[in-house]
Amino acid sequence: MPKVTAQGKTFQCEQGSNLRKVLLENGIDLYNGNAKTINCHGFATCGTCTVQVEGEVSAPNWQDKARRSLPPHSPTANRRLACQTQVLGDVRVTKFDGFWGEGSQTVWTPEG
Repeated sequence: MPKVTAQGKTFQCEQGSNLRKVLLENGIDLYNGNAKTINCHGFATCGTCTVQVEGEVSAPNWQDKARRSLPPHSPTANRRLACQTQVLGDVRVTKFDGFWGEGSQTVWTPEG
């Protein structure tokens, strides 16, 4: 089973699991500020679950690409929508600042 490391925690999940669900089920603070209550709940319309992922995950689908092509996101940034990402192997997740996680300052890393 793949291992996910985020915010100082490491846990296992089934291969193909949705990254957003896995992070939330394991108590990871996926959303910044008011995005904790104001988000699309995994429908890829808001972009607030954006994270940087290192490791083996699914290729970006059209919803992920479309949302990240709109401001304040940048399609060239090394980020993914957690709600549209499937875990295929071991991954390490980093969250950045900004309401949508689009910032340049780290909020948390895989180590904490």
